[in-house]
Amino acid sequence: MPPSDSERNRFSARARRYASVGTRVGGVAARIAGQRLVGAQGGREGNAVALAAALGGLKGPIMKVAQLLATVPDALPPEYASQLMKLQSEAPPMGWAFVRRRMSAELGPDWQAKFSSFEHQPAAAASLGQVHRATARDGSPLACKLQYPDMQSAVEADLGQLNLLFSLRKRFDPAIDTSEIAVEIAARLREELDYVREAKHVALYRHMLKDDAAVRVPKVWPELSTRRLLTLDWLEGTRMLTHKADSLETRNRLATAMFTAWWLPFSRFGIIHGDPHLGNYTIFAEEGRPAGINLLDYGCIRIFPPSFVGGVVDLYQGLLHGDDARVVHAYETWGFKRLNRDLIDTLNIWARFIYGPLLDDRVRTVADGVKPSDYGRKEAFRVHQALKAKGPVTVPREFVFMDRAAVGLGAVFLHLAAELNFYRLFNEAIENFSLERVAARQADALALAGL
Repeated sequence: MPPSDSERNRFSARARRYASVGTRVGGVAARIAGQRLVGAQGGREGNAVALAAALGGLKGPIMKVAQLLATVPDALPPEYASQLMKLQSEAPPMGWAFVRRRMSAELGPDWQAKFSSFEHQPAAAASLGQVHRATARDGSPLACKLQYPDMQSAVEADLGQLNLLFSLRKRFDPAIDTSEIAVEIAARLREELDYVREAKHVALYRHMLKDDAAVRVPKVWPELSTRRLLTLDWLEGTRMLTHKADSLETRNRLATAMFTAWWLPFSRFGIIHGDPHLGNYTIFAEEGRPAGINLLDYGCIRIFPPSFVGGVVDLYQGLLHGDDARVVHAYETWGFKRLNRDLIDTLNIWARFIYGPLLDDRVRTVADGVKPSDYGRKEAFRVHQALKAKGPVTVPREFVFMDRAAVGLGAVFLHLAAELNFYRLFNEAIENFSLERVAARQADALALAGL
């Protein structure tokens, strides 16, 4: 049977994307290979700038992948991570004529009658879609997230080229086996295209955080949502970084809300928001003062088996009490292979860095006197050098977004210069922890959200 017009169009779009990504990234790869062939040294920074420029010009999913890689510790050499972190998350928005046609395709030709108002200019434009402010018929303020066209074809094409990025990493040194990182990023990125699933994630978070007044989760408007259009309450708020100079009391309040929003769902339900990006939350005010955070985006949500959460608690308790057997059990639970004493000691360098504030029963900043620009650099260098000598080590796929969330949250606490007893916050989150309780809570929450 010959392919339909829509199938041909999807194939054509994907083929064009393959060609574009392959040409841009492949050009940088050829440049690096040529330098290695002639023994040229010191070209990493220039190559990193070239790669960032190539990916930044593409926009779309491959740029989002690059941003993800830049925040996963040691997935890329530091010169590359630094350049990729500079990529803008803003993509050229769709024009109004295009938006009108897309909205008509999602909600029908009378779509504008379903709103009291719908702003022509997007409030935000990112790598996979853009957000428009609107007003419901009853006057409620809305946020309408509309996916760009051909994103499924673009994602599949870009994921097909993801190995090119990792092959670049492998050319420098093989200390980290990135194969599982690629699998995990691909799975999460495909999920982000499904706005029906994201709507269920919103319901999931409304359930998990319903008793915490410091974290606000919007409501889904299902009659105004489809697989490629997600309509939520508009939550008014200000950017986190505008509060860096607020009083210590305020900064501590916001940091505590961030801690709760990420670690309570994980420790009690085995679910984590995998993207603590500054654009994914804002600060709401009560009585004229900052009171808590609005969680805005639910595309990158990671649901873990309860055993993985048990590994996190085991590693924490093992480090806290010097229980080596419990530490080893945690790494085994997470899926680290070929464990030996040297590898465990190396992994513990990073673990003690990540867990450091949680192991220290006192009020402190996350950095605790270390300059923010140097925070984690010494530990990352020691880990990398050790793995370079003894590796490679395969990072289990479930570890990827867990580590990313921890590092991302740490960056928020650094920005706020919050002074908290992180030990007590964490121990309150894991109080009365058991795998059975996590499994039961998770099953109830997923059923309630329809997942």
